[in-house]
Amino acid sequence: MDAGIQNPTKHVYGLSNPSSAGLCAEMLGVADEACSAGDFELAVEIYSSQLAELQHTDRGLCLRKADALSRGGRISEALDSYRIAANIQPLQPDELHVLVDVIALTIRVKEQSDLKNSNVGNGGFESDELEEEQNLNLFSCRLCKCLLTEPTTLVCGHTFCKRCLEEDAVKECKSCCVKTTTLLQKFNVEGLRVNVIVSGLIDKWFHSESQARRFWLEGESLWKEDDLSSAIEKFNKADEIAPFICRLLARRAELHMEMKNFSQAIQDGDTICQLRPLWPKAHHIKATAFRSIDQGEDALREYLYCVALKADWITVKLDAQKILSDMFTSVFVNDGLGTSQQPLLAGSYPRVKPSSLLGSLHSPISRDGDKAASSKESSCSKFQDGSSSFSNQTENHVNSLGISSVSLAVKRKRTEDPNDFQMPNKQCKRDEASSSKSLPTLSEERQVPLELLDSADFECSLCMRLYYEPVTTPCGHTFCLKCLERCLDHNPNCPLCKENLCEYLATRAYNKTFLMEEVLQLYLSDELAERRKVHEEEMKELSNLKQEVPIFVCTMAFPTIPCPLHVFEPRYRLMIRRSMETGTKQFGMCIADELKGFADYGCMLQVRDVKFFPDGRSVVDTKGVARFKVLSHGQRDGYHTAKIEYLEDKKVEGDELAELLKLHDSVYDQATGWFTSLKDDMKNQITSHFGQLPDKDSDPQANPNGPAWCWWLLAVLPLENRAQLTILAMNTLKDRLVAIHRVLIFVTRKRSR
Repeated sequence: MDAGIQNPTKHVYGLSNPSSAGLCAEMLGVADEACSAGDFELAVEIYSSQLAELQHTDRGLCLRKADALSRGGRISEALDSYRIAANIQPLQPDELHVLVDVIALTIRVKEQSDLKNSNVGNGGFESDELEEEQNLNLFSCRLCKCLLTEPTTLVCGHTFCKRCLEEDAVKECKSCCVKTTTLLQKFNVEGLRVNVIVSGLIDKWFHSESQARRFWLEGESLWKEDDLSSAIEKFNKADEIAPFICRLLARRAELHMEMKNFSQAIQDGDTICQLRPLWPKAHHIKATAFRSIDQGEDALREYLYCVALKADWITVKLDAQKILSDMFTSVFVNDGLGTSQQPLLAGSYPRVKPSSLLGSLHSPISRDGDKAASSKESSCSKFQDGSSSFSNQTENHVNSLGISSVSLAVKRKRTEDPNDFQMPNKQCKRDEASSSKSLPTLSEERQVPLELLDSADFECSLCMRLYYEPVTTPCGHTFCLKCLERCLDHNPNCPLCKENLCEYLATRAYNKTFLMEEVLQLYLSDELAERRKVHEEEMKELSNLKQEVPIFVCTMAFPTIPCPLHVFEPRYRLMIRRSMETGTKQFGMCIADELKGFADYGCMLQVRDVKFFPDGRSVVDTKGVARFKVLSHGQRDGYHTAKIEYLEDKKVEGDELAELLKLHDSVYDQATGWFTSLKDDMKNQITSHFGQLPDKDSDPQANPNGPAWCWWLLAVLPLENRAQLTILAMNTLKDRLVAIHRVLIFVTRKRSR
């Protein structure tokens, strides 16, 4: 519902007993249904006919008719009915909610049309939240909506004013998804430090506004201490340094009102309205100030404009209804009118001068004109409790319905004189709209001066290159993500200030700093594209599993066999992380060699899972996938690398295949007998680590690395690494089976002794 107009049949009007008052309950029911269906003409006719048959006017029925007339766009006639009801008994604020809704909707539709026709703005009102977002930029805090002051980056990567975080006791980030907000609970907000890079950039690029913001916050602190005179001096100083900051003016206006300086508050409110005419708070400031000095008509105008901008602002709507009820009362008191039911006493209501506004609301357009307009109106689609059809109807007939005078009365002020609130014509509007362009807006003020833009301000202190995936630590320092991870592999302290980051390391909450990312993309897009290209080339090089394969020098590994690893050395932390980042999730495993560093043969491992410990150590679950031969040895960033070629068994056919199958079955039976002969505790120990003995393959040549049971047996047999390496390097299944046969004979004889 655009205007939030309630169904009048749900409102309690205090009707007299229909039977005793001569009212027809059936006809009143039809009228109520007509109102609900949007047929206000029929409802008005029924209410009018019922009133005509009464000897004494029924107040509740007058209110029903008035609401139906209002909802039908016949404001001048509605005011007559409201006046009649008020003459019987003073109107209560809740009895005027329909009138307020209709007037607010009228203003909204009229203003939308004017904005569209004059090409000012985007041709329509926007919600308070949308307008707030439009006035924010990269360097605005999403909590206070002002320039970031002491910018503090949370572990989720979003940046806010430190003061805002401390005052709001933030336990979850308003900019994050639920998943990342849980990270904030692990850190004490008070322990977070100011983001050094962002703070320096803001002071460099927006020096005046940053300085003004500091004076502003000093004024806020003095205000809390009730030192109002000193506080206003700080606000004035801030405004001198950086004028036209709407939120600063709004706070100063509120301070002026607390100091009873209502004229200054109105002036600030008027300036804000020129800068941001669609900001409800600006009009509310003026309304509150006007009401404080008993200028009810001016206050009502601003309240109605607030409701037009923000239809769900209930408290403001109630304030508008209260002023309207007082103004109706004031008219009869000043006209010397009274009632037999309840005399009106001037002292019973706040003093309101005779209402020129109310007079303008009572449109001078004749009722014939209204009826002519009503006949037009009936051809339109029916209005269903504030639906868009009524908005269209009002926009099409806003002048013919005689409610242009309503707009005249409640139109917001657009001139600089706070005492002159005459509605400007459209030409004046266009002139003012064009002149207001000279007033700086928040987005215009926040343009980064190109002469101050320096790529050197965005260099990582570790790699001395442009930030790539910048991450900010709890101590406020920013590094490239990969640079920070490599440093924390060696030492859990900040590379710059040496503050302990064990807690940060334990969470592994390395989330990119969004503000830095956006600044780089916006102002250094070419440099960032070049930096990204270099990074992608590095990742491509690292993902080549033939030219530069990372080698973990540790123990023997075999195809198809699990190989759990405990990783604690910094070089292997880096190696494992890179294998995950490139997406290969593979690396080579070789045993050590005194001369070459590692053996000439090894096995590729596939990472299945990684579990990290708070101190940076990890347990890596891997499984062998393929054998390889080392062609050349190398190193990269502290760990070994190799150029390799993969090994495959040579296949045989005919008689050789028949002989191979016979040998395969014989050795498998021999292996089964050996394993069965082991003691139960030994068998349990083997199966818990390597699993059960794999089944015999029907086609032992199907896999390039040979049957899985051979590698399982080779892993569990009590052989030295060098002996295992010799068998791993064999490229025929027959040679490997013969070698295993000999080993089984040896271990069986050894046990029998």
